[in-house]
Amino acid sequence: MKSYLYFFFFVFYLYSCDHEMISFNVNSGAYNRLDSPVFLDYSFIKNKKAIENLQLVEIVQGDYKSIPSQLNKQTEQLWFVLNGFTPKETKREFALVKKPKKSKDTQIKIFKKNGGLLLSFNNNPILNYQFEITYPTEGVNEKYKKSGFLHPVYSPGGEVLTRIQAPDHYHHYGIWGPWTKTHIDGRSVDFWNLGDEQGTVLFKSFLNETQGDIYSSFTALQEHIDFGAEEKNRVAINEELEVKVWNIGIENKFWLVDYTTKIRSPLDSGILFGAYRYGGGIGFRATEKWHKDNTSVLTSEGKDRLSADGSSAKWAIIEGESKTKEGRSGILFMGFPDNKEFPEPMRVWPIDANGGRGDMFFEFCPIRHVEWKIESKKEYSLSYRLLIFDGEITAEQAEMYWQGYANPPNATIISK
Repeated sequence: MKSYLYFFFFVFYLYSCDHEMISFNVNSGAYNRLDSPVFLDYSFIKNKKAIENLQLVEIVQGDYKSIPSQLNKQTEQLWFVLNGFTPKETKREFALVKKPKKSKDTQIKIFKKNGGLLLSFNNNPILNYQFEITYPTEGVNEKYKKSGFLHPVYSPGGEVLTRIQAPDHYHHYGIWGPWTKTHIDGRSVDFWNLGDEQGTVLFKSFLNETQGDIYSSFTALQEHIDFGAEEKNRVAINEELEVKVWNIGIENKFWLVDYTTKIRSPLDSGILFGAYRYGGGIGFRATEKWHKDNTSVLTSEGKDRLSADGSSAKWAIIEGESKTKEGRSGILFMGFPDNKEFPEPMRVWPIDANGGRGDMFFEFCPIRHVEWKIESKKEYSLSYRLLIFDGEITAEQAEMYWQGYANPPNATIISK
């Protein structure tokens, strides 16, 4: 009976809204899927206001299951998550019905606190973006001060996975990505090694903040500052960093985060990123709890911690011991096919790093083997997705999550 009532309201409501009726399928295509974000393009609807009063449902064996969704009015896309496992070459059926009374709050919340922008779900912190300057501890030179980085980054069970200002590398800041061996008009500028006092990357302003049931996000403007230019502290690169956290709705077992950086140089001569084993991309300095005896690495090409450094991969699982009930936590780093030098080369610290302790550092580094010329006022982008987890992730699961990122499923209209 419930299905027929939903259908009645659906037909009646849409009939009163320009006689439009919408149902659609999502086809998994050639790949198995796990918890894949997907969107419906609703640009064809004449009355855009009507869709704001509709509820997305999945039709399963004749019954209707309410599904959280979120509108992006700028792109005219309705976003939702294809939850759970969906086998390849299968279809799932969806429709829009009259929205019931307010359902429970499923939003990922955004808070500003102590100079940071914190995203959390059901009072469980996910990650913090530090927009105010963080100074080093007493007795350490202030040249290592920094803003514009992710820390802390939490596992679903609350384990802090990132580290900043490690005594062996005071310039390491959680998850971040300054460029290292750069060249401006023949002069070297290092934005990574703060101790050399050649440059830095700092937060400038927030360009956008979005809070919703399917994703919450922010976009921050970050300035790559050249200390040694004739014009003191000249901005060499303007960077727009977008961080988007998806609500994949599986009992807080995973966090899914998109990290997209867009860069543009205002310099007439542009800037050259020299080939080097560090710089740009996305870097991760892991918790001080991780060392050679309790961490592991697995890449899409089957490389482990002993063999991953300098190799290239679509994705890499970086994980280690934690105090969660599962006993392990980690991050699956995924690269996007449009990225420079994809599949991207990596920097993975050797197992004897830091005096034999084997601390963990990982980076997707697009300029590891090949330099990159950034032309004046031209935009370039790099995109990554992170699956943050407790427990274990298999290679098969990692591949499914990566396919959902690189080759997302498509929503196909059945009727309108």
